Amino acid sequence: MNYIKHLTGFFDRIVQDRSLNPTHISLYIALFQFWNVNRFQNPISITRDEVMRISKICSKATYHKCMRELNEKGYIKYEPSFNPFKGSMVILFNFSEDLKPVQKRVSNTEKILSNVGQVLNKQRTSDETSTEQALVPSINYINKTNISNDLNLGKQTQKFENKDDVLKNVVDEKKEMLFAFADTEKKQTEESRQKSSVKKEKVPTIENVKNFFNQENFPELEANKFFNYFSSNGWLVGGKTPMVDWQSSAKNWMLNSINFKHNADTTPIHRAKHLNTGTDKDYSEPL
Repeated sequence: MNYIKHLTGFFDRIVQDRSLNPTHISLYIALFQFWNVNRFQNPISITRDEVMRISKICSKATYHKCMRELNEKGYIKYEPSFNPFKGSMVILFNFSEDLKPVQKRVSNTEKILSNVGQVLNKQRTSDETSTEQALVPSINYINKTNISNDLNLGKQTQKFENKDDVLKNVVDEKKEMLFAFADTEKKQTEESRQKSSVKKEKVPTIENVKNFFNQENFPELEANKFFNYFSSNGWLVGGKTPMVDWQSSAKNWMLNSINFKHNADTTPIHRAKHLNTGTDKDYSEPL
């Protein structure tokens, strides 16, 4: 038994049978495997658990339903065994004989050549003095074919030319995008450079700070304190906001330093003076 033809016939049948689902096909393939192991001898003995394991069917109800429907539709003959110690019997039918012959498709060129060959054979079998003429494709037909081929070639060439135009447009667009990106990057670099230069101009030197404090009649020590404090925190006001006008910040520094000096009291407090006494006390006397 040719199992390839058998499976081909089986699949030809299930293509036309719309009532079957993948579970039916899986169950039949599992039964076919048992049949193959049994060297295609009918009937074969099966067990439900083994068939369910091979067919990947997990439900017993689904197993019995698919087995009953395959039996009813003539794919198998199922003889159940209600004895748990005896397997059920299944007969599988041979579908290799149900194959339909495949008709070979003949193209128009092959038809023309076959007609020409028939005419030539007819001419050869006829009398040599016969005036019959072989039927061959006319020159008009050949010209039409050549014209259509030329038109198709022209269309294809035009398509390639259009593709070249499209590619050229894409390349031009890419170039424009690159140039625009380069201009934008250049502008951003220039802006960042200008910002950095402005920022450098806003940051004073120690000499500028000293001169400003001298103009305001403040000691050089305060100028050094101001410069060292804001240099350490990156010239940020309050540790967060960048300094915009350092002269205004310096004036605030001066005012705060003046208020700090007025509020500061440098006179020492001798809280323990009342504990001192000039008289000697005799601690042996009763209170």
